[in-house]
Amino acid sequence: MAKPKLKPEIKTETLVSAAPKWNVVVLNDPINYQAYVVVAFMSVLRISAAEAKKLMRAIHAEGRATVWTGDRERAEMLALELQQWHLNSLLEKDG
Repeated sequence: MAKPKLKPEIKTETLVSAAPKWNVVVLNDPINYQAYVVVAFMSVLRISAAEAKKLMRAIHAEGRATVWTGDRERAEMLALELQQWHLNSLLEKDG
C-alpha cells in the first residue's frame, strides 16, 4: 500500500516596506535676493510663481522649509540643482 503524499502547509508572508521618502530642505541665506529664489524655485521645482513665493516667504520667516518630498534619487537631483543656483539645500529623511 502506497503512502499518501502529504504536502506540509507552509505559510509565508513577504513584507515589503515602501522606500522611505526624502525631503529637500532649503535654508535661508543673506546673499540671494528673494526674487532670485522665486525664479530658482520656478525653474527647478516647476512650480507657479505663487507657490514659489510662498516657499520663499516660509524660508525667510522660519529659516528653512521643505520644498519637495519624494523618492531619494529625485530628491538628490533637485537638491543638487538648487545648489547649482547657489541655494543652501540639503536632504533629510521624511518622518
